[in-house]
Amino acid sequence: MLTEAVHSLVDTSDQFLLLIGQHRARKPADETHPLGYGMESYFWSFVVALMVFLLGGVLSIWQGVMHILTPELIASPWISLTVLAVSAVFEGASFRVGYKEYKRVVRGRPISLWGFIQGSKDPSVISVLLEDSAALIGIGLAAAGVTASAFLNIVWADGAASVAIGLLLCGVAFVLANETRSLIAGEAVAPIVMDRLKETLAGVGCINDFEEIATLHLGPNSILVALTVIFRTDASTKTLNEAIADITRALQATDDRIAFVYVRPSGLNSAGSVPVSVA
Repeated sequence: MLTEAVHSLVDTSDQFLLLIGQHRARKPADETHPLGYGMESYFWSFVVALMVFLLGGVLSIWQGVMHILTPELIASPWISLTVLAVSAVFEGASFRVGYKEYKRVVRGRPISLWGFIQGSKDPSVISVLLEDSAALIGIGLAAAGVTASAFLNIVWADGAASVAIGLLLCGVAFVLANETRSLIAGEAVAPIVMDRLKETLAGVGCINDFEEIATLHLGPNSILVALTVIFRTDASTKTLNEAIADITRALQATDDRIAFVYVRPSGLNSAGSVPVSVA
């Protein structure tokens, strides 16, 4: 029960940290951050992962080992089980919110929950799904430990449940830290988004082909797209300016998260023409 109390405290603190990250990520761009502050949400999610590992996982394992070495009888098991049942209701309601967001984003596509967690660019949704899933499993482990210790006289079961909860939290922290690390390092858009961008570019009449499409998530709702495009050979600088504006509008219509588009006409530098780019 102490382990689950610590787990709940860490979960609550984590939500405040995620809110801080979301608030700071909405700050407008300035001279020091010309592309905005969207990656702030990734940093604070990484802090959450560290808290889950250190305050949740490691502390739970330590508490469980101590209780296995020096077991104590549970004085009021029914109170503990009642508290766990109420906790399950609240955690289930929280998980339902995150699960509905997952279903809204996938929009009926055959993407599993684990696949969504691996591919999502929004660490707040990932954190809610992972932590609430772990909380529900942890409540089940705690209930099993209390029941076995109080009613079956397996005195070490309560401590073993605490160790199991700690290992579960360490696993959650590792997954969350790894996903957030990838986002901080600079992660491209999901393959399905990239396919839509390529389809859009293929429909732009002024483009013969494109050599490179580089994308970068600047935050959950902010994407940078950099293109090296092969335009028609008869394109003038004026035509290029208009074409690049058309490309920008088309890409932003495809995905409203696209905040910046940079276009580099292929081969123009070597021909002596002026390179053109827009944002």
